[in-house]
Formats: sequence, C-alpha cells, structure tokens
Amino acid sequence: MNRRNAGIETSGGAPPAPPRAGTGNDTERRTDGTMEETKDIKNAAQGKSEELLQLVSFNIGEEEFGVDILKVQEINRMLEVTRVPNAPEYVDGVINLRGKVIPIIDLRRRFGMDRKEHDKNTRIVVVELCGKVVGFVVDAVSEVLRIPKSVTEPPPPIVAGINASYITAVGKLEDRLLILLDLDEVLSEGERKNLKNVA
Repeated sequence: MNRRNAGIETSGGAPPAPPRAGTGNDTERRTDGTMEETKDIKNAAQGKSEELLQLVSFNIGEEEFGVDILKVQEINRMLEVTRVPNAPEYVDGVINLRGKVIPIIDLRRRFGMDRKEHDKNTRIVVVELCGKVVGFVVDAVSEVLRIPKSVTEPPPPIVAGINASYITAVGKLEDRLLILLDLDEVLSEGERKNLKNVA
C-alpha cells in the first residue's frame, strides 16, 4: 500500500476496505505530506504471533490518541465550515464533502479543552458513527500504527482530563502513551440524534 498522501476510504455500504490511495488533493495521511511505513511495535522477548490492533493516531494538545482504522473513512485538510444556528458548542458547523453535508465536531471542545486556532496541521477525521457520517477536528494526524493488544490496559477513571467512558484502553508504547478512543461513546445516543438537526 502506498503510504504517501493516502486517504482512508470506504465505498458505499460495503464493509470497510483496507486504506487505499486517495484521489483528492485534500486527503492525506501525514501533516508534512509524507507517510511513514506502518510501524510494528512488538514484544522483543517474544517471537510468537499475537493479536495486533491497527490504529490511526492523531494529536489533540499534548496527547496522542488512536482509533480503529476500520472506523476511519478518510482524513482531510481543514475545509470551510458553515456555522449552524443553535448547534451544541462542540459542533463547529457543517462541510460539503463531495456533495454530502456532514457535521463537524471539535474534539477539543468535546473533551472540555480550549479551542485552538486552525493551522496547516489541522485535520478532519471522517468516521461513521451508528450510520451517521461525522467529521472530527483534530490538531494533527500522526501515522498508522500496529500494536500488540498485550501492550494495552484498561484506562483509569480519568486520562489526560478525559472521562474514561470515551476510552477503550491505554497503550504503553516504548516512548509514549497512546489513548485508544471509543468513537461510539464520544457522543451519546441523544447527541447523535441531535446531529440530524445539524446536517
């Protein structure tokens, strides 16, 4: 798979396919226009095969987060956002993505962090939540990782100021922690229903 300027896309109602090369100039996989080879983090002492988690990692503030790659449809540079009256504070508005209007959620605001001015590294991570396509604004997208499930553990009640209900696990990598988000829990059922009034 070509990792340079690659989008993460799925087609129609078919099951998510492995990441493939994007066709638009907006879609990319690294903020500097390049994509490192998928990184395997293995237990050095074990040669046995074990379950691997394949994740897209991104940054919000000083923290690094990971989400299941099969949840991610594509990653785009920041697009023009149209404000929507009376939308929740964490909803920036909507964008027109190839003729489809989708709501845009600022994960910083969702997690109770201060807003940050968008810059060249800001990205929109497009995912599907319970049949609804949503874009999450993040500070930067890092890379695709494959990590052994054995290096993860259940989260404590609060991680980096974020409620553990949003988190599936915390991965202990060689040089950092990776917070694994449960995208289905980022919005409650009622909040997902309210998004229908936004887009």
